[in-house]
Amino acid sequence: MTEQNEYPESGRVRTRVLGTPPADAPIVDSDPIHAPEGVPGVIPQDPVKARKAERLVALLFLITFLAGAGFIASYVIFQVGSISKTATSNLALGGTLALALLALAAGLTVWVRQIMPKYNLVQERHEMRSDDDTREYVQETFLQGADESGFVKHRLLRRTLLLAAAPLGLAPLVLLKDLGPLPGTSLRHTVWGEPTKDGKPRRLVVEGSGQPIRAADFNSPGGILSVVPEGYEEDLNALAKATLILLKFRPEELKSGTNLNWTHDGIVAYSKICTHVGCPAALYEQTTHHILCPCHQSTFDAADGARVVFGPAARPLPQLPIGIDGEGYLVAKSDFKVPVGPSFWERGDAEAEARENAS
Repeated sequence: MTEQNEYPESGRVRTRVLGTPPADAPIVDSDPIHAPEGVPGVIPQDPVKARKAERLVALLFLITFLAGAGFIASYVIFQVGSISKTATSNLALGGTLALALLALAAGLTVWVRQIMPKYNLVQERHEMRSDDDTREYVQETFLQGADESGFVKHRLLRRTLLLAAAPLGLAPLVLLKDLGPLPGTSLRHTVWGEPTKDGKPRRLVVEGSGQPIRAADFNSPGGILSVVPEGYEEDLNALAKATLILLKFRPEELKSGTNLNWTHDGIVAYSKICTHVGCPAALYEQTTHHILCPCHQSTFDAADGARVVFGPAARPLPQLPIGIDGEGYLVAKSDFKVPVGPSFWERGDAEAEARENAS
């Protein structure tokens, strides 16, 4: 909205943009905020330096726009799925967003320090609730500040600022993509239940090296390994649910809570994903056979079906049925019988389905 004020002596018409003070707004000489140029305490900026600063601010806002657009482009272009791809994505997203925010902050700082006028303002203490006069004063101060900022006067600054803010405003909308789709039943299953391309059971391989494990070689009681499914060593989505800890026990150490039909020669495989909030539960105390989650100190008895003995976790670490193939390598005989990781809203249905299938 605009308001037009006529100047009869010159025949000119001045257009006032909404949010700026009217032409006939009162000016109080004793008020440093509304004081015109020449009043003690007001230091106007040098016009030449202000013009140079305006071009610099416009450049910084343009950089903000390009970096913001680069953030959105990086989110679309650099997909995750492996450690190297995730690192590249993080670098691109973090770099462009940091540059956008830094350039925007620098532009606003230069605008305030080198374009707006300077003056000293002393405000005395007053009661918490402002009276009507003070409220009116604040309103006038705001309108005067809008005029002093040059937001309406400097069209180049105004336009480049709006341009710079556009990608940053769109970025949250783009990130909403990660809220969906709903997981459905995908949280109930892992890749351990999927056979390999040649139809054979999936082998357990050492995390990091991808080396398959012979049962005969993993023969030292108290030993522990972090293992992943063969063929999915770089698939972060799969590993988020399928990573295991492999433990070796003496036969007499295993208790009734452990399903012996899912072990091989004292070797037991449990999910590494804590059932509290999903942290990696991989700290092992050999003398007590306790598995400890370092995040919130949930403790599981590995010799007794990984039941909870301490901490906030509500259920044991799921046990994976394992066996050996024709070459003596450890393989998964099936998927987990219950969902791994933290409890989620439809876990009860999954457990009821598992009990029904087992019966």
